[in-house]
Amino acid sequence: MSLVGAGPGDPELWTVRAARLVREADLVLYDALVDSVALRGLTEAPCFHVGKRAGRISVKQETIHKLMIRAARHGKHVVRLKGGDPFVFGRGAEEAMALAEAGIPFEVVPGVTTAVAAAELVGIPVTHRGVASGFVVLAGHTSEALDDALGALVPNRLTVVVMMAVAGRAAVAERLMAHGWRADTPAAIVCGASTADAWSWMGRLSEFERVEIPDDVAGVLIVGDVVTVRAALHGDARTNEGTADGTDRQGAEAREAMYGRN
Repeated sequence: MSLVGAGPGDPELWTVRAARLVREADLVLYDALVDSVALRGLTEAPCFHVGKRAGRISVKQETIHKLMIRAARHGKHVVRLKGGDPFVFGRGAEEAMALAEAGIPFEVVPGVTTAVAAAELVGIPVTHRGVASGFVVLAGHTSEALDDALGALVPNRLTVVVMMAVAGRAAVAERLMAHGWRADTPAAIVCGASTADAWSWMGRLSEFERVEIPDDVAGVLIVGDVVTVRAALHGDARTNEGTADGTDRQGAEAREAMYGRN
């Protein structure tokens, strides 16, 4: 039994081990964000979609546990293929615990986490010398948990990456500002990272509410001064679908942070 991370979306970002395990599998249970076409081109094993998307009918987590355990007990090599990394907001630990309690041997194969990859793919480092010495990854679909986490942080000191929060981005911005983050904190939204549907926007935290997001594309929110590094790398803060106000100022701020004043 293998719990395998499939990375942010592009099958070329699967690890070599992930691809090999899929080829060798007798059964694959895959998440909503996994490229199903690439998956079925890699294996002849039965592949069943068991992923979850907000607002849609989905397979219950307990049912996924039963499917894995039953197939493993019948001697099948089961691959549970999960978007990103299995242990980063993927309920991979819950599945690992269910397997352990059932006495099923298993392995966990790390994947490229979207929490870092989404930012990186548009030119935003989650850490950068002199700008941010660390980052925190939060889930944004539960306001109480988000408040608890933000209450433990010093505002505008770390990069904040919020997953599962694109639909609730206005509320996330409100909570961040309520906890002391500046309204003009550089911010970004990245949807469909590494896929054909990739879309991104850069601007300010207070502008989240006004951004129009593509339909039916998963994404992450990135908040912090590291967003300005993208402007320094590319000359402005423009993206394929969005632009940021204060573009020149962002670029100047980032270049100054990286290279000092001329």
